[in-house]
Amino acid sequence: MKILAIESSCDDTAVAIVENRKVLSSLIASQVDEHIVYGGVVPEIASRMHIEAISNLYKEALKQADLTIDEIDAIAVTYAPGLVGSLLVGVSFAKGLSFATGKPLIPVHHLRSHIAANYITNPNLKPPFLALVISGGHTHLINVKDYCDYEVIGRTRDDAAGECFDKSARALGLPYPGGIHLDKLAENGDNSAFTLPKPKVDTNPLDFSFSGLKTAVFNTINNSKQKGIEINVPDMCACLRKTVTDILLDKISKAVELYHVDKLVLAGGVSANSEIRRRVQDYCNNNDILFFSPELKYCGDNAAMVGVQSLYEYNNGKIAQNNLNAFATMDIETLK
Repeated sequence: MKILAIESSCDDTAVAIVENRKVLSSLIASQVDEHIVYGGVVPEIASRMHIEAISNLYKEALKQADLTIDEIDAIAVTYAPGLVGSLLVGVSFAKGLSFATGKPLIPVHHLRSHIAANYITNPNLKPPFLALVISGGHTHLINVKDYCDYEVIGRTRDDAAGECFDKSARALGLPYPGGIHLDKLAENGDNSAFTLPKPKVDTNPLDFSFSGLKTAVFNTINNSKQKGIEINVPDMCACLRKTVTDILLDKISKAVELYHVDKLVLAGGVSANSEIRRRVQDYCNNNDILFFSPELKYCGDNAAMVGVQSLYEYNNGKIAQNNLNAFATMDIETLK
């Protein structure tokens, strides 16, 4: 089954064509150069740039796959969660395409897609498994029972891991997107130079909290400025990266014990972080757990992962009508 997929949940416009778990074409139009001057994504600018990019990407995706729209079997699109203005561009384009061609329209949840990115890189991967989804807006521990059956067993109560990285990087004067630059600088830093807190959540041992950690980084930076001391940026990057990874591994180890995990999957943009990938894989190797992570090019937002997940949604009866809407927030477990 050949599926044309569209992703526009934040600041990357993406169109791909997939056949089962095989990617026939995958294109992404990045907006980083437009948002870098603001230090983050400006939603209105993002929406406008999606409008400018999506039509040409659609045509190029068909061209690279050497297909016509008549040879496509279904249209898939991310409809939640994300920046609602950005989502609406993709949803509107997909609805128009579905209506004009008579192809079925498959709505796909963004986090489900990130998990499905692993199916591209690891063709033999099948549920059940434990998934750690880490991105700029989400930090979730998910018990993936089947391709469309999810149980969230832990989540952040405040900031996501990626948000902690990005905002700390901005406070350190690093360019947007901060998390990538922070990861690179951390490779040359001393991860014991600063003592940073590891916030805990009392009500659920698997829930995360990163707001206090982010605040501690801000306070350390501000205290140094007030004293006229120049902070060592690589050292702070290394300490923050290590602390976030320590927190993630602590929750993973608890989940492994509670749920008797034998397969662990990383997903989301922050799964590209070099220390997180390295240390989680080491943990799995030392505990006889199969470890899976997406190829780096599929860690961030892309449409190939949407197309792969859409096949399972389609087989599960998830077909949308032409009144499909976009949603800024939506739980991964129970879809609208």
